[in-house]
Amino acid sequence: QVQLVESGGGLVQAGGSLRLSCAASGRITYTMAWFRQAPGQERDVIAAISWIGDSPYHTDSAKGRFTMSRDNAKNTVYLQMNSLKPEDTAVYYCAARRGAAVTVTPQLYDYWGQGTQVTVSS
Repeated sequence: QVQLVESGGGLVQAGGSLRLSCAASGRITYTMAWFRQAPGQERDVIAAISWIGDSPYHTDSAKGRFTMSRDNAKNTVYLQMNSLKPEDTAVYYCAARRGAAVTVTPQLYDYWGQGTQVTVSS
């Protein structure tokens, strides 16, 4: 069983930055991902990284503004978010799945954090 705890969300003005953290209990031998869900919207992937890989996958919309990284020694993954826009407002979730394959499908992730709210004001 893996427990994931996100932190780092909050209220920020447009153009600002936030760094989200996701601390996992135990060693992360899983693929990790960040998703977000705005009210009335589906849960969409932002980025994902395999535990055996150094190069995270980022969606086209995330590239250039969002960067995912992981620190296996700290059992933690991060999402650095820059140049935030009001449309980035959502609940951000960390997720983990067994195995090394990166996938963007939320139903294929086995564990989820509780989510952290990010609100970007205009």
